Amino acid sequence: MPITADLLQARLQDQLSPTFLEVFDESAAHAGHLGANDTGQGTHFRVRLSSPQFTGMSRVARHRLVYDALQTYIDQGLHALAIEVVETPSRDFS
Repeated sequence: MPITADLLQARLQDQLSPTFLEVFDESAAHAGHLGANDTGQGTHFRVRLSSPQFTGMSRVARHRLVYDALQTYIDQGLHALAIEVVETPSRDFS
């Protein structure tokens, strides 16, 4: 089963109950890089989120929660994950 942004979003929603969540598949931009596959999908993702579970946690601890929630997909070939924890989300994402 290919790894998709929808799968990651559902898992993060279930595990972290975020108040804000965006998941972007950036795999196509990494074609030919280490960890990329020949489909151009499912290997490189960016996650922007905010969750009450992050309150009082260090940046490393927050990222560990995200990695732990997505470990199944990491084991299946998710190669790169950019994590942005946002306090007040804006809609201007470049």
